[in-house]
Amino acid sequence: MNWCHYRFRSLWDLPGAPADVYAVLERVEEYPLWWPQVREVTSPDGRSGVARFRSFLPYDLHVAAQERHRDPDAGVLEVVMSGDLDGWARWTVTPGPLGTRARYDQEVEVRRPLMRRFAVPGRPVFLLNHAVMMRAGRRGLAAHLAAV
Repeated sequence: MNWCHYRFRSLWDLPGAPADVYAVLERVEEYPLWWPQVREVTSPDGRSGVARFRSFLPYDLHVAAQERHRDPDAGVLEVVMSGDLDGWARWTVTPGPLGTRARYDQEVEVRRPLMRRFAVPGRPVFLLNHAVMMRAGRRGLAAHLAAV
């Protein structure tokens, strides 16, 4: 088993129409407005950029992202990532019980040296750190959608 490899899936049931949720998700430079753990995003063109994340563990992750697939009709946004995390992430937005279901899939390998050193004993804490971040993101996006 590669202890530095992670696969994640999160399902967010959100208020609002899928097109409205998709429109918010494609504006990555605005993620810090509603997602507390996304500390900073710079995106000169809306299709590539650099992000800084930090959940409850005392370290920042820096990731460069490049759009791989964008299909508003299918509700898909996908990026490839490099930096402290190397891999890909995808949003798939569809109708759901509250209006929209946003599915987040991610497959990455950790490249940050400290996380690699603690890959085995730290894995449960790293997974919890990610879960906390995703819960906060769902809450933040739901509140953001309700406010607009």
